[in-house]
Order: sequence, then C-alpha cells, then structure tokens
Amino acid sequence: MSFTEKTLTAFTEELASKAPVPGGGGAAALTAAVGVSLADMVGELTVGKKTYADVEEEMRSCMEKAQELRRALLKQIDGDAEAFAPLAKAYGIPKEDPERDAVMEEALKTACAVPMDIMRKCCEAIDLTETFAAKGSKLAVSDAGCAAVGLKASLQAASLNVFINTKAMKDRAYAEELEREAERMLAEYEKKADAVYRTVTERIRG
Repeated sequence: MSFTEKTLTAFTEELASKAPVPGGGGAAALTAAVGVSLADMVGELTVGKKTYADVEEEMRSCMEKAQELRRALLKQIDGDAEAFAPLAKAYGIPKEDPERDAVMEEALKTACAVPMDIMRKCCEAIDLTETFAAKGSKLAVSDAGCAAVGLKASLQAASLNVFINTKAMKDRAYAEELEREAERMLAEYEKKADAVYRTVTERIRG
C-alpha cells in the first residue's frame, strides 16, 4: 500500500517505528504538500471576490501551479522510500566485497535525488506563497504565513537528507555540486520564507 493511502494515524505510527521508511525525506515531502495546500487555500478564498478581481487571473495561475506541486510532493513520499531501498541493501553488503563501494556510490546518488527534488519544489512553493501572501484575501493571510513556515521547515529537512548522503560519497565533484545547489536554495529561500512570515505577522498584528 502506498504511504499516501494510509490514514494519518497509520502513517505517523509507521514513521515513529523502527521501519527504515518512511523517514525524514518522506516527512519533508508530506509537510511540503501540506504547506503548498495551505497556500492554495488562500487562492481559493480569493478568487470570485470583487475586491480581488484585478488579481484573479494571477491567483488562478498560482493555484494551478500549487495543485501540481501538491500532487508531485505527495508522490515523493513513496518516491523517497523507493530511492532509499537500494541504499539500505548496500549497507548490508560485507565491507570486504570488492563491489560494495560502487554499489554504495550509486545508491547514495539515488537516495539524494528525491530530497533534492523536494527542495526544488519547496522553493517553487515558497515563490507561490509569497504571491498569495501579498495579493490574496486578507481573511486568509495567516494561512499564507503558515504555509511559508511549513515550507521552510520542509526545505531544511530535505536538505539534511541530501547532506547526510553527499557526505558519504566518494565522487566529491558530484557531491559538492549537489551541496552547492542545496546551499544556494537554502540561502535564498529561507530568507524568502522568513520575509513572508514577517509580512504576514505585521499584517495580522499591526
């Protein structure tokens, strides 16, 4: 059964268990999907209102992108589990096996692919959230702030799943390329998410 088909109770119980999956990557994908869903809700509460008629087309475009991201992020809950499977097997190969290093290296690269994708999607979602917070319904602005906070946490969580794997790679050029991209996303989008949160807080609290 897909993790996305489980109840929240079953999913979190499995997450808390000794089972190797779901883990941090799957949790990051789920929280990112929740975050972008909250952002989308701001759009849903904005379109159709006369007050926001001038931004309706932009809101609808952002909502469509948010829905695509939500679906893609949910798929990565299972995707992360599938990507981790080869690495789990590789760790079980005896250290004296001459093929272990090559198998491990490939498995590490596979395990990095999903959290890197989650990070990229979090960045896209934070961009959308910035628009929803600035132009969406004032009645739903707190949800845009919640979305920004959740997406920042997901971005950071996914990065940890990248760095723990790049650290073990023998191919340092490849590892450092991934690390630079991850660090760039963190540097830009942590600030952007924080700015959305501050803007929302100021609008709410005056």
